[in-house]
Amino acid sequence: MGRKKTRGSMHDKVVLGIGFLLLGLFVVLIIIPLVFVVVGSFMDPNVLHSQGISFDVRNWSLGGYRRVFENQMIWRGFLNSMLYSFVFAIFSVFITLLAAYPLSKRDFVGKKLINTIYLITMFFGGGLMPTYLLISNLKLIDTIWALILPGAVNVWNIILVRTYYQSLPTELREASAVDGASEITHFFRILLPVCKPIIAVIFLYQFVGMWNSYFDAMIYLENPDLQPLQLVLRSILIQNTPDPGMVADIQSAAEMSKIAEQLKYATIVISSLPLLIMYPFFQKYFDKGVMVGSVKG
Repeated sequence: MGRKKTRGSMHDKVVLGIGFLLLGLFVVLIIIPLVFVVVGSFMDPNVLHSQGISFDVRNWSLGGYRRVFENQMIWRGFLNSMLYSFVFAIFSVFITLLAAYPLSKRDFVGKKLINTIYLITMFFGGGLMPTYLLISNLKLIDTIWALILPGAVNVWNIILVRTYYQSLPTELREASAVDGASEITHFFRILLPVCKPIIAVIFLYQFVGMWNSYFDAMIYLENPDLQPLQLVLRSILIQNTPDPGMVADIQSAAEMSKIAEQLKYATIVISSLPLLIMYPFFQKYFDKGVMVGSVKG
């Protein structure tokens, strides 16, 4: 018995050791690009172009951040992205909570049919052209609703919330029914306060999705003043063409190419800050919401 216990413990240690090693390698693979981008954002453009990344602070410069913060397009795109992301997340969470509630009821008539229709939409879509024609016919082109409405209903989120509802004690509804509460009163006064973990998870999912999105804005928004930050970032990263106001003091094309490299990293850091700030506040809800919403039921 003692030998078996020793062998078992040694086996567990080996498995844990391998797991920690793989986890450590995974963390390193994440940290290295982050450090590269952050350091690159502080590098002097000439040193960055000629020598690459350097940890010598004498080769660092705040010129990239100065040009980014002085540019109106960056600020306008940042504010647009914040507005779009918050409105989209709130709108999507509200619709998801309402849509999932009746599907969590065992006695809801037609539940299987509705679930089937929802699942079909996860695998089949109308495509880009029909969706664009629909948005155009609804007169939503060049409006915020062209970004909000098409993706507001997420079937996967509805399934998560429905499963979370089903994991809650049925005594909650029975107690509220005894007190004479209607379904609407029960939903808003009793159910939602105990659903903070899954609400936080869905809100974070949708906020991050909209914050990182640029394709829909590129298709549906024609007014440059409505463009989100990601479109500005895309022009710097892919097209390598920063806004002229950001490099007004640079004359030659070669110097413009050098400063564009620094602006890439500075803009990436700035665009990532809201998400890095939000995650710690949602962390206490995130694990519980994901596990309960995806495992139970």
